[in-house]
Amino acid sequence: MSLIFNICLALLFSSVLNANIQLIKKENSDSNTTLLVIGGIHGNEPGGYFAASILATHYTVTSKNLWIIPNLNKESIMANKRGIHGDMNRKFSHIKKDDKDRKIIQEVKKIILSKKVSLVLNLHDGHGFYRKQNQGSIFNPNAWGQTCVIDQCRLQQKQLFGDLNTIAETVKNNINKKLLKKHHSFNVKNTNTKYEDEAMQLSLTYFAVTNDKPAFAIETSKNLSSLSQKVFYQLMAIEEYMKIMGIAYKRDFELNAAQITNIIKNYGTLVINHNILLNLNDIKNSLSYIPIKSKSNEFYFSHPLGEVKRKQGRYLIYIGNKLVTTLKPQYFKMSDYCPEKYTIVIDNNEVSLPKASEFYVSDDFKIVKSKKHRVNVIGYYKKDRVDESQINISLKELNKHYSVDNNNKTYRIEFYKNDEFCSMLLVHFK
Repeated sequence: MSLIFNICLALLFSSVLNANIQLIKKENSDSNTTLLVIGGIHGNEPGGYFAASILATHYTVTSKNLWIIPNLNKESIMANKRGIHGDMNRKFSHIKKDDKDRKIIQEVKKIILSKKVSLVLNLHDGHGFYRKQNQGSIFNPNAWGQTCVIDQCRLQQKQLFGDLNTIAETVKNNINKKLLKKHHSFNVKNTNTKYEDEAMQLSLTYFAVTNDKPAFAIETSKNLSSLSQKVFYQLMAIEEYMKIMGIAYKRDFELNAAQITNIIKNYGTLVINHNILLNLNDIKNSLSYIPIKSKSNEFYFSHPLGEVKRKQGRYLIYIGNKLVTTLKPQYFKMSDYCPEKYTIVIDNNEVSLPKASEFYVSDDFKIVKSKKHRVNVIGYYKKDRVDESQINISLKELNKHYSVDNNNKTYRIEFYKNDEFCSMLLVHFK
């Protein structure tokens, strides 16, 4: 019998209600050259923000710098709408004082104007497939999909990456050598914003170029057959820009649609208040009686698109635009006298596990009794038993209605000190 357990060591991304911008920095000391990648300015364009999240979690930058804002418009992403407070990409020239997007716009402007930022990419999914000649309702000059978008051919001031048209053409040509299908081909779309496009004069990229910051939009097509295809082309384009900037990188996967599909399906973990761990993969769409505080709860996701929204007394857990689960809370006072580790016998092997961790079992487990806490195994019942330590518990003894996952193989183990909550572990049966 093998013993497997997992400890949540790196909780990277916190979700705080009403927080503004999440900026992830991958930096080296060899240069101030920095690429800023922004995803999620439009909440219904998931190719952009899922690509940015993979860039944040599966890429290592070995020279120069990469900054990532994976989910600029968090509320609109959760709602899967372009902009619940209006189009955020039309607020960079002027924004009203009472606009609910004002703080975000002000903050992202400061980031764009940072001395370190050398080039800006704004990630989108656009309708159709851009073609210079009209080829029908999907393939035409009014489409935005599969384009490298520039506002003008070059910057007024001499900048290292100021020849926007040449850079976009280079990126386009290199992408078109590696297409999944021939009709997915990319083109350069110059909006000639200053003279021809009043709407684009209000955009993020035009704000950047008018402040002498090279900026491009990457638009994959909403008409592509899958999210993984959109993310594939976004990442391919981003890598081309990194190569032009001399940013060296490594990724821990092969860049193809199949591997991207697997990565997108991995929602990671959520830790609440440092004492509850939930594995979000295959989690049920609703969980009840989650022991948390009545206010000031902290949520930590291993996925950069993890967000929480409180609605009608419940907590809605999102990864990007996907509602993963809904938590119905049961409010407890958190005990100040809880152990940091718990002793458990897993398949006849005794181990010590930290709070907010998970472990895997082939046959059974037993929580070793301690005077420091009492145990409640959610889904196990034995009449008149208040403390469920010192009991060998197998899968068949657990009520599947109380499982955490859809396969009915994952269960919660909760620890209490008197009537105050201490911590929770997850047990997975193999």
